[in-house]
Amino acid sequence: MKRILLLCLAALLCLSSATAEEAGGITPGTQTQRGFVNDNVLHDETGDIHFSSYIPESYDGSTPYALFVTLPGWEGLYFQGVGANMVADFGPEAIGYVEDMIVLSPQLNDWGETSANMAIALTEYFLANYNINPERVYLHGMSGGGETASLVLGMRPELFTACLVTSSQWDGNLAVLAAAQTPVYLAIGAQDSYYGADSFQETYAALCELYAGQGLDDAQIDRLVVLDVREQSFFTENCFTDQHAGGQAFAHDAAAMGWLFGEH
Repeated sequence: MKRILLLCLAALLCLSSATAEEAGGITPGTQTQRGFVNDNVLHDETGDIHFSSYIPESYDGSTPYALFVTLPGWEGLYFQGVGANMVADFGPEAIGYVEDMIVLSPQLNDWGETSANMAIALTEYFLANYNINPERVYLHGMSGGGETASLVLGMRPELFTACLVTSSQWDGNLAVLAAAQTPVYLAIGAQDSYYGADSFQETYAALCELYAGQGLDDAQIDRLVVLDVREQSFFTENCFTDQHAGGQAFAHDAAAMGWLFGEH
């Protein structure tokens, strides 16, 4: 009889776990790295979303906090290993800019639309289940993660207060972004070894044209889109010879990071 009861209890626990996953719950991670908990899993209809998280000890749900989602580049994808995303400095560095902020770093599977939908789903989950100030929701993407961030802003730009995209290219829908007027900062090396600077320069020009078409003046446009093309000296000063790998240096740059978490 005891054996039967134990088997029934185990079955109920399995059913409960499955129901939680179907309902979009989170399985918490157990590994920590650089102050983040790695390999949390949000069970979503888009698939299992693996992510690292930093939730300040001061967060108790009584006060709205900011939210920062940073999308890593190559070597930060899930198939490259749990916690591989934590080699990027943007998440840890962000903590020094805003004390009352939850930081998420997803480990997605690629740079495409599915990963963009997962980034959106993760953001929406935290907006719905944590006390987040919707006027303080920030997005960042580095390299391939920047491509994903651009897709996100071409789909759901209204979710975010501002976005920093570093050492990448723009793949998203600019008309959708311009309609929402979500501020964007585009930072890259003048001779980025992987992307070059042309995509960001063309994106900047196209956004300026779209905003001018809305009747905005130069000062208003400058608040909505910033193009920051750095010369080799910036990367050399930060101990990088390659400008694409040196995109990591923007995590330590007060101009780029200060803009993201500044007034918008």
